[in-house]
Amino acid sequence: MRQDVRRALAIDASSTLEDRTIDITTTGRRSGQARRIEIVFYRLGDDIYLSGIPGPKTRDWLANLAAHPRFDFHLKHGVVADLPATATVIVDPAERRRVLAVFVEEFNRRRGPDSPWPTAVLDEWVERSPLAKVTFVGTD
Repeated sequence: MRQDVRRALAIDASSTLEDRTIDITTTGRRSGQARRIEIVFYRLGDDIYLSGIPGPKTRDWLANLAAHPRFDFHLKHGVVADLPATATVIVDPAERRRVLAVFVEEFNRRRGPDSPWPTAVLDEWVERSPLAKVTFVGTD
């Protein structure tokens, strides 16, 4: 993997929203068509995850990854790169809590007093947030 790509993926709690913002291209679970969306990624140790705020239903992108785990991870701020990857949707409640506890803490720390986002509550995130672990393919 290129050094600039490694640096772009090496986000931490102090990284900006722009540093975390990427696009992903999934394969539609019903249509089979490519679907590209903007999303943020998180890092925990050496692992990369896709997640988001809690929602009332499963996100289309997460359902697409559950059906077709292969996708493209597109860096687009500072470093531009298209990285082939696979996703593992995390459903185990204990694993979700372990991972999301860190992300909720980061989310709440980044929120400013004028933030449009409410304070994140771990139990809500564990229950209703999308969560998938990213494994890069052939980028060593």
